[in-house]
Amino acid sequence: MKRLLAIVTAAAAVSAVAAAPASAGHAWGSYHWATASNPFIVGLDNNLTTLGWQQLGKSSSMDWSASVVLDAVLTDPKGDNKRCKASGGRVEVCNGKYGRNGWLGLAQIWLSGSHITEATAKMNDTYLASSSYNDVNRQHVLCQEVGHTFGLGHQDESGADLNTCMDYAKTLDNPIPDAHDYEQLELIYNHGGESSTLATTSASTTTGMAGRPDARPYRAERNDHANHTEIVEQFADGSKRITDVIWADGPRPVVDRG
Repeated sequence: MKRLLAIVTAAAAVSAVAAAPASAGHAWGSYHWATASNPFIVGLDNNLTTLGWQQLGKSSSMDWSASVVLDAVLTDPKGDNKRCKASGGRVEVCNGKYGRNGWLGLAQIWLSGSHITEATAKMNDTYLASSSYNDVNRQHVLCQEVGHTFGLGHQDESGADLNTCMDYAKTLDNPIPDAHDYEQLELIYNHGGESSTLATTSASTTTGMAGRPDARPYRAERNDHANHTEIVEQFADGSKRITDVIWADGPRPVVDRG
């Protein structure tokens, strides 16, 4: 029944987008996947470890696929990439006990210019697997981290509860996107006709220096906000890696760079 209600809610949100004016304004910079046409398919590599996370992953992929511009396709479980190493043209979705470093969720995108070339979404079970969090909280974090990998930012950073997983409400009780999220995706991907940076099969595309395990950034900038942090790292080949962190209790000095 809960799954049915979520599907109905997502479908209603998409219907609302069709009738709503273009008022969304929460793109994450100008970052987006290069796409040849819409709707496009973005692969979510499934590194989720438990049945509970598997169900949340399926729910989130269905909710984001309610967008008219993209289908977020969750692969069969892989379970072999806890470190969440990036894979060209795809989004790696992972959970694991990453330690008491303060973060609940971490999204990373690699860029060539403004084009996303690979991405990861990580959930930290050191916190999220505890009794302090439930499945609604976990899905809120998962939904938001995956949303970032499509080029979405936060709708609001004041802590206001906007009934979307892309808000920054401390209650983390909004497990699905809303009409403005789907609307923003339409605004981001209203072009097409580009040389796609998405993998067309289960195999990865070629990556630049940012995708190499021995690559190290030569410059990094960090911006702390109320409950999240953004880090921009630049590599010698001109590519960038941008990290967005959801904190449990405000910014901490150390961030896992994956």
